Amino acid sequence: MTSTSFEQILASWLVGATLGKFVTVAAGLLGIAVSVWIFRWILARSVKNPGTLYHAKKMVMVLGYVVGVLGIAFVFSDRLGQAAVAVGVAGAGIAFALKEVIASVAGWVAIALGNFYKTGDRVQVGGIKGDVIDIGMLRTTLMEIGQWVNSDLYNGRIVKIANSLVFKEPVFNYSGDFPFLWDEIVIPVKYGSDYRLARQMFERVIEDVTGEYTRHAKSAWTDLVRQYLIEPTEIDPRVYLVANDNWMEFSVRYVVDYKKRRSTKDQLFTRLLEEIDRTGGRVALASATFHLVEAPELKVTLVNPDRNAAARSSPGA
Repeated sequence: MTSTSFEQILASWLVGATLGKFVTVAAGLLGIAVSVWIFRWILARSVKNPGTLYHAKKMVMVLGYVVGVLGIAFVFSDRLGQAAVAVGVAGAGIAFALKEVIASVAGWVAIALGNFYKTGDRVQVGGIKGDVIDIGMLRTTLMEIGQWVNSDLYNGRIVKIANSLVFKEPVFNYSGDFPFLWDEIVIPVKYGSDYRLARQMFERVIEDVTGEYTRHAKSAWTDLVRQYLIEPTEIDPRVYLVANDNWMEFSVRYVVDYKKRRSTKDQLFTRLLEEIDRTGGRVALASATFHLVEAPELKVTLVNPDRNAAARSSPGA
C-alpha cells in the first residue's frame, strides 16, 4: 500500500460527516463516563457488603467499556472497511510497541476465565506474596505480606503486578480450591520424661485447637479429589517422635486456615506449655546446654641462673 493511498484514506476520514462523528463519539464517551460515575456513587451509598460492592462496581465499569466500544462501532459502521485498512498498516508496529500491554490484557482475560485467582485470595506471583485486593485490565493489586514482617502478616505495602506474569511465573494460590495449609511445630523433650504421657498430651491439645479446621478441611479435600486427579491423604493431626542425640523430638503436624497460621501456633504453644507445667516434672522441655571446662592450673618454678653458673664453675663440678 503506497503513502498516497494512505493519505487518501486519511483525508476521506477528515471530510464530510466524519468530524461530526468524532464529536458524537466524544460526547457519547463523556456521557458514559458520567453515567458510570453516578452508578458507582449510588452503589457506594446503597450497598453495605464490601465484597458485593466491589463486584458491582467492576460490573458497571465493564458495562461502560462494552457500551463505549459498541457505540464507536455503530457510529463508524460505514467506515469500518477503510478503518481496517488503515489499522492494518499500523497494526504490526503498534503490536510490537504495546506487546506488554497486550500481554497484560490477555492475562486479565486468563485470570477471569482460567480461575487463577480472584479478589480476596492469598497468592504469590513473581516472588510477591499478598492478598488480592483488585484485578484491573493491566495490573493486579496486592496487599503485601511477609518481607521484614514475620509470618503471614501485612507489612503495609500495596504492590501492583502486571497481569502478564501469569504466563511467565508460577502462580501460588493459598486460598483457591483448598483454603487450608499443612503446618507443624517441633517440641524437644528431655530424656527421662514420660514420652507416652507427652504424646497423649500433645494429641489432646492439637485436637482441641485445630479440630474445627480439620473437619472443614476434610470436606474441602473431598471436593478437591472429585475435581482433580489426586489421591486421598491424611487430614487428621498427627504427632511423630524422633529420638536424636540430645533429646526426644516431637513433631506436631496439623491443617490450619491459610490466614491463621501464626495465631494458631500461638494458641498451640501456650496450651502446650500450660499442660507441661501441670505434669509436675514428668514431662520437661529440653534445650541445648554448654558446659565450660576450666583450664588446669599451671605451676611454674623459676631457677636462679647465677646459682647454676657458680655450681658449674666450682672445682667439684
